Amino acid sequence: MYRKYGKRMLDLLLSLAALPFILLLTIVVAPVIYFEDKGSIFYKAKRRGLYGRIFQMYKFRSMKMNAPDIRNKDNSTYNAPDDPRITKTGRFLRKTSIDELPQIYNILLGDMSFIGPRPTTINKPLEEYDEKRRTRLTVRPGLTGYVQAYYRQSITQERKFELDAEYAQNVSFLLDMKIFFKTVQTVLMRKNIYNAQNDEKEAHH
Repeated sequence: MYRKYGKRMLDLLLSLAALPFILLLTIVVAPVIYFEDKGSIFYKAKRRGLYGRIFQMYKFRSMKMNAPDIRNKDNSTYNAPDDPRITKTGRFLRKTSIDELPQIYNILLGDMSFIGPRPTTINKPLEEYDEKRRTRLTVRPGLTGYVQAYYRQSITQERKFELDAEYAQNVSFLLDMKIFFKTVQTVLMRKNIYNAQNDEKEAHH
């Protein structure tokens, strides 16, 4: 019952309640992002959602305009404290996870959930997905999830997918509450912000 109806109802109610705060935050943050390099306020990226459907995910832009997409060998996002692509404002937004908050709009639209696996890129067709990658697509992607709450960037991409698949198979209200409170603790303590795989990277333009 929770998986099929309760989770979506909770997402809808919470995103509606959070919307005024997000609008106010946007009014405050938008000029700071814009005046640093006269670029766009939001970063919009195509991601795979529930059952592999493609949607446009929103974030506050934290990188310089037209920055190259640099990824690690396992296709995870390159993320390091000395990354020259990140703006000064973006560095603060990332450390505090404020850059992710515009995804409240995605939750309201039904593209995402507050809790779930993080949405994946569309770098390869669904036909090439293995079992764990397919399993994690049986739930809506989340603003935060089990991996982000407990490990963030400290484990490999494949291990993340394994844990995401386990979450998708065991969704419950109690598990979501545990993830929510653990996420708050992780963000406040700024744990595991940077990717453990950053020593192996390649650029994609």
